[in-house]
Amino acid sequence: MLDRTQAPPFQKSSVLTLLNPQRFTAANGTSLYVLHGGTQEVIRLELMAKAGKWYETSAGIAHFAAAQLDKGTIAKSSFQIASYFDALGAHVEITAGNDFITITIYALTKNLAEVLAVVNEILYEATFPEEELLLAKNIALQNLKVNEEKTSFLAGKYFRKAIFGDHPYGSELDSAGIEKIESKKLQAFQQSFLLNFQAIAAGHITETTLRVLTNFLEALPIGSANQKELDFAKPLPVNQYVTKEGSVQSTIRMGKRIINRHHKDFFELLFVTHLLGGYFGSRLMKNIREEKGLTYGIYSSVHPLVRDAYFIIGADVNRENRELTVAEIHKELNLLKTQAIKAEELETSRNHFIGSLQAEVTTPFAHADKFKTILLNNLPEDYYQQMIDRVSAMKSDDIQRIATLYFSTESFSEIAVG
Repeated sequence: MLDRTQAPPFQKSSVLTLLNPQRFTAANGTSLYVLHGGTQEVIRLELMAKAGKWYETSAGIAHFAAAQLDKGTIAKSSFQIASYFDALGAHVEITAGNDFITITIYALTKNLAEVLAVVNEILYEATFPEEELLLAKNIALQNLKVNEEKTSFLAGKYFRKAIFGDHPYGSELDSAGIEKIESKKLQAFQQSFLLNFQAIAAGHITETTLRVLTNFLEALPIGSANQKELDFAKPLPVNQYVTKEGSVQSTIRMGKRIINRHHKDFFELLFVTHLLGGYFGSRLMKNIREEKGLTYGIYSSVHPLVRDAYFIIGADVNRENRELTVAEIHKELNLLKTQAIKAEELETSRNHFIGSLQAEVTTPFAHADKFKTILLNNLPEDYYQQMIDRVSAMKSDDIQRIATLYFSTESFSEIAVG
């Protein structure tokens, strides 16, 4: 009989196996990657085009082009499009990131052909109606006005500008930029950049579903390759404190541009960042939240992008605790460099890092998310297994080496607002 007073034995796993995608190529050259999984009659299709902030002809164009793409076609209004998707049990998301615009379609497999027919209409016949754009601009202006009262929004904005400077990743849309957005500019951007898609499908995919997908992809827009490669100088580190009248809170952001996924030290950097402030038991949380009670939450993270990456530490504290919090962050960064980590802390952090990574891939859609990262960043198929293997092999001196190389506070930009 099972003794429920005793915890089951701990079983450690160092394996992460992703679903193996099948690759198909449509007649027009569009690549489709299929990940089979699940028993429910549902599918998720993602279409990715090189059309994000990096490719913008002016600030905000990519964001508004994505947001307004499904707001009207030659034959359908935004209400009709939304109602049609609702009636078919489908959901469509169109988002613009730093490098890509992604169209994500969730649909019942039995209704996939009808859903994709409307998506095709959106891609070829979007009209970017003036009244819809005006509404979106007014909402954006109101949201901006609200956000500019938040110390967290302002600190993030100033931080990105500090580390990226004139780089597109650091650009921010202000009220003047919102006012300049025009339908004709959105249409021009769509026609120039919303093409040459790559596609990833995940879920319960039959031969019939595959034929529907292939027929749809063969009609996707194809054009000359999207190219834009420029060099942007790295700004010098800045230390900036912006007072905000009436605020009892200060938001702290500090960090720097850093190595990306293709660097030999990237896996080790990810783990040291996790140990520092990546989970509830991390050093920053234990010191600044648990022991000193200076904040409800503090974190450190690495944000890898296609052409760059950045490291950031963030927290919200009472204004009078700002300097103490910054000093304690510096102290923890210095300890990582100068003191060997104890075996128990290293093992706990390692188990949490690997376990969290494994817990992220419990559905076919989650497997597709990981594969998407591999595909869009030209990474090896076993990228995540390599990550686990390298983190599993890390020792105390590896932690100190990485901290010394990448966590010099003299190289950080430090921003505080409030």
